[in-house]
Amino acid sequence: MSAPKVMPKSLRLSADVGGTFTDIVLEDGANRWTTKVLTTPATPEEGVLDGIEKIMGISGKTLPEVTSFVHGTTLATNAIIERRGAKTALVATDGFRDVLEIGTESRYDQYELALVRPRPLVDRPLRFTVRERMDARGNVLLPLDEAQLLEIAAELKAQEIQSVGVSFLHSFMNPSHEKRAAEILKAAVPGLYVSISCEVCPEIREYERTSTTVANAYIQPLMDGYLARMEARLKEMGFTGILSLMTSGGGLSSVATSRAFPVRLVESGPAGGAIFASQIAAKLGEKNVIAFDMGGTTAKISLIEDYRSESSRIFEVDRAARFLKGSGLPLRIPVIELVEIGAGGGSIAHVDALNRVTVGPESASSVPGPACYGLGGTNPAVTDADVAIGLIDPEGFAGGSMTLRKDLSLEALVTNVGGKIGLSPEMSAYAVYEMVCENMASAARAHTVERGVVASDHTIIASGGAAPLHVARVAEKIGAPRVIIPANAGVGSAVGFLAAPVSYEIVRSNYMRLDTFDAAGATAMLNDMSAEIMAWVGPAAGDQPVEETRVAFMRYVGQGHEIPVVLPLRDLTADDVAAMRTTYEKTYEELFNRSIPAAAIEIMAWSVSCSTPPALPATIAPAVMTGRAVPGTKVTIFDGKVESPVEVFRYKRTDLGAGDQVAGPAIIFEDETTTYVTGSFNAWIDAAGSIVMDRKVEAAE
Repeated sequence: MSAPKVMPKSLRLSADVGGTFTDIVLEDGANRWTTKVLTTPATPEEGVLDGIEKIMGISGKTLPEVTSFVHGTTLATNAIIERRGAKTALVATDGFRDVLEIGTESRYDQYELALVRPRPLVDRPLRFTVRERMDARGNVLLPLDEAQLLEIAAELKAQEIQSVGVSFLHSFMNPSHEKRAAEILKAAVPGLYVSISCEVCPEIREYERTSTTVANAYIQPLMDGYLARMEARLKEMGFTGILSLMTSGGGLSSVATSRAFPVRLVESGPAGGAIFASQIAAKLGEKNVIAFDMGGTTAKISLIEDYRSESSRIFEVDRAARFLKGSGLPLRIPVIELVEIGAGGGSIAHVDALNRVTVGPESASSVPGPACYGLGGTNPAVTDADVAIGLIDPEGFAGGSMTLRKDLSLEALVTNVGGKIGLSPEMSAYAVYEMVCENMASAARAHTVERGVVASDHTIIASGGAAPLHVARVAEKIGAPRVIIPANAGVGSAVGFLAAPVSYEIVRSNYMRLDTFDAAGATAMLNDMSAEIMAWVGPAAGDQPVEETRVAFMRYVGQGHEIPVVLPLRDLTADDVAAMRTTYEKTYEELFNRSIPAAAIEIMAWSVSCSTPPALPATIAPAVMTGRAVPGTKVTIFDGKVESPVEVFRYKRTDLGAGDQVAGPAIIFEDETTTYVTGSFNAWIDAAGSIVMDRKVEAAE
């Protein structure tokens, strides 16, 4: 990992490249400027650079004044889901060609006879094997057959393979064969991208390690080319500051590391949204929060307890079954724990074979976009439903930068939904609105149940351009008593990027048992991991302190899953074994209400993470209620729960001050998004400028 140049903090820029919109945020400590532009899928850097040019014009600043630029994107995720990555091959140990399809031999739905699994990123004809073998302790049982590997290289060249993943058995214990294979392949096939599992995911569990390595190889040419072009264009425009990338785990990484391991960027956009929600939760003193981030392509839901997001070491992408674990491609990377579904403003609505209105996961994206964009799209999207219902002002969309076509929305809804099942255009729109809200409510219920908490005990904090339009209805469905739409919610992920800590985590497998604990060997490995991380984190942190955490992943011998145990930040000794056992058994009892006395314990993997301290804002005092806000204009919306259209007041957010109150139903609009306050809620503006919706007493009973 290369160390970036350290510069003083001053003018800071962030960009969140989504499937539909690219959000840009600029801050100088006292002021914040924001804007949205359409994403340019073919050349994503063009959309980012257009947004930078636009925001510099708004702010009166110039790019050379910017000292740091934080970038996050869903490009990696979308490339995997839409199968738009490079032509990729896999080289595995002889006899293990089909590990990507065999997986763990488990079924995510035991009783589904027609079980559908996501298609592997590498088709079987492009999965090669080579004679070599390591045992489980890293001893060479069979040397690498270099002659056979050269034959494979010739085949890769003939097949015009762009990228290859190399995943040999037990390489996490001894990486020599994989490293030699990478040398041979790169020399034999110039320009070939090579990802080796001992660098991408040096952990036990062959299927997850191979899946993660292949995913890294699949997206590396796309992301490497994009980031290289971005760096070059920024340099041409005079940018001399630090360029950092948001990772799935909620920290910042260098460009060099991100180009080598782009799989760590898969959930970078949603991670920014979770950080944004954590900041708002701390500011408003909300300890139990559901973070709800809905953009143009997807919706993300995560839990925040005591102002911190939950984290995980494994994530699934491209699930075949929306809410079922095990139905997607596993990626073993540090990630913020969340559930993601294809439910965004661009999600396409249609009628299925059972005459049911369904929404997503397919998206109209930004090209051609929803029908109302007038860019050639003919399929109705969620945004079309919002326009047809009357929630979005066609003249003021995206700050007035776009004029939407309501007539095209109605036409698409009639053709693809209403005409097939006998619904009016307005009722078709309401059906789409209801279904997308139900999809997100179902995701929230499933996620909270999996985490062992009750959804109705949580406040929802909404971010993303589409979330404020739908969050009140989602809250009604799950019973949440309060909803918060912060200032700049429409670009929440990009705002969250600027609050992210500089951090990085490395996980490595090195098997040990507590009864034969090698304290010196464990200490040497942990120190090496720490030094590798600090080469990036140290210089990037500047004068900020860096916190280090060391963890051992332990289990009773023979069990299937590990429990993390935090280690002391010093050289380990044999005397630490008793404390490690005590901590493990205490955690085990908390999880399973029992322990297994005197049972042998083994350590499967080790983790070192270094991070600057998360900067949470202080809790602010509540606003003093000033009474009802001055009513805005009246607009007519269609609410399918009543027979006739409803007249509601429409307010401009910038006209509302702290303490102003708005009775639902009502609409509050701003440049970045629009908030719909349903009839079940009353809204008020807090001291931070957030829209707070509290459930009406009669609605809660």
